[in-house]
Amino acid sequence: MSVVVCLDVGSTFTKAAAVDTETGELLATASAPTTVATDVMEGIDAASTALVDEVGRTVADSPVLACSSAGGGLRLAVVGYERAVTSEAGHRVGLSAGARVVHLSSGGLDEAGTEALMADHPDVVLLVGGTDGGNAEVLLANARRLARARLRVPVVVAGNVDARDQVVRVLRRGSVAAVPTANVLPRIGVLDPRPARAAIRDVFIRHVIGGKHLSASPRFAAMVRAATPDAVLAGVELLADGAGDVPGVGDVVVVDVGGATTDVYSVVTPDPEAAALHREVVEVAWRGRTVEGDLGVRWNARGILAAAEAEHLLGPGERVVLEPEAERRVADPGLVPGDVAGLAVDARLAELAVTIALRRHARPQESAEVRTPGKDLRQVRLVVGSGGVLRHGDRSRLMEILAAGRSDRAGGWKVPERAGLAVDARYVLAAAGLLAAEHPQAAARLATASLVRL
Repeated sequence: MSVVVCLDVGSTFTKAAAVDTETGELLATASAPTTVATDVMEGIDAASTALVDEVGRTVADSPVLACSSAGGGLRLAVVGYERAVTSEAGHRVGLSAGARVVHLSSGGLDEAGTEALMADHPDVVLLVGGTDGGNAEVLLANARRLARARLRVPVVVAGNVDARDQVVRVLRRGSVAAVPTANVLPRIGVLDPRPARAAIRDVFIRHVIGGKHLSASPRFAAMVRAATPDAVLAGVELLADGAGDVPGVGDVVVVDVGGATTDVYSVVTPDPEAAALHREVVEVAWRGRTVEGDLGVRWNARGILAAAEAEHLLGPGERVVLEPEAERRVADPGLVPGDVAGLAVDARLAELAVTIALRRHARPQESAEVRTPGKDLRQVRLVVGSGGVLRHGDRSRLMEILAAGRSDRAGGWKVPERAGLAVDARYVLAAAGLLAAEHPQAAARLATASLVRL
């Protein structure tokens, strides 16, 4: 038996999983509070000790792989050329890389724009602009502006490849760490997130983790492989595709309901005919993630109610009942309801968060600046729920929470018509994503076998 310990260092809890990499069997899980206020290794050691108590001493000397969203996760600024084209492409790539996009700008940076970017305190800047062989003036002008500002965070350069070397030289002359990669939008209508996603992951590991000062121990930086959402997306991709002799489930959607945000991940196979008929300036990210920063069952419970009211999802008098309960959760994010009524409130907040997050993820969005095409999820085979509220609910309550995954006919999006429902009850998708590179078959087996089907 060959065992690897997978850790997800979250903002609130550190989750540990011991996995047999020969069989993909989940041997045990454990968790402990994340100790951001002191040193995250304290929480990691507590979770690891609990895992040893569960499995035995053999785990103590096993290799450790970790992902992290502690300390605010990965904060990304996107600087692009046009709001409707390269900035939008960069925004989608940032989300798929597991980042929280804290700043988005388009066009030439001026002094005020540079100050606004720096005021948002990104960990990484994604600099994009122009298709390959196209306009390079704005990309170069923005590189010069960032160089003059003596930016102290790394810049991933993912714009027009014809200007890439010159952009990198400009940045490095200004003592800005520049990481070149392929263009996120090599030509109109083609989105290529993979190289930039890999570059952002590498920058996160090499520069960001140490810069957050989450631990004085070099052990933490050595074990981190990705930002948590990046690892989860890799796990979702394995769940959909399979690996080796482990078949995938096909198109899949995962909704992760957290205390602060609700994330939606999807892996969808596009219809070639429909794609040809409706070619967009920036194509749909068929494998990607969206983050709803106003939807969380604790810190952002108020946001759920505000969004639910705007979406006409609340019944008569329901807001009056839920509002004081939402305030309780905002005031006490660690609240764990111990009665039926409290559990029912959590379930309703989660149901609303799932419904709204799926609507935003899949339906077309249009503004004066940009039109974002919707995702056709009718062929999705499996809708998976994740997050503490879902992992600890009973079967009937879980069915109610996830019902929007296939029955929200009023939401303006193409819902999964014949999807099964499941819950990531033991939080394996992050672990599967961490194992994907070195143990893909075991990771795929872990992802598929550990889900609880409803």
